[in-house]
Amino acid sequence: MQPYLQAFGSEFNLGFNPNDYPFLIDNSYGNNTCVSFYFKQGEQYRILWVEHEMADEREENGARYTIESATNEGTDEAPEIYAGSDAIIIFECETSEHIIAHLNLLSSQ
Repeated sequence: MQPYLQAFGSEFNLGFNPNDYPFLIDNSYGNNTCVSFYFKQGEQYRILWVEHEMADEREENGARYTIESATNEGTDEAPEIYAGSDAIIIFECETSEHIIAHLNLLSSQ
């Protein structure tokens, strides 16, 4: 079972199938306010945050999907990926159609 399902339950709707994007590494755990995946784009790490589908269920105001710059505080063999206070928003959107299009674009690079 994927970590996001353990942390957020089977009712959490991602809006996309993570199996379609094998470069996404599920980084979710129970203390997070939303689901997170990390991935590497070139030499840079990124975190994809997936908020609840319903805006009134979100703890943070903002888009449902956000991709931020991130830092690996571990090693390549044992990565520890974090978006620190200096993280930059790379992409954000509200709809699953837009995140799917963006993930498809990343897949083709």
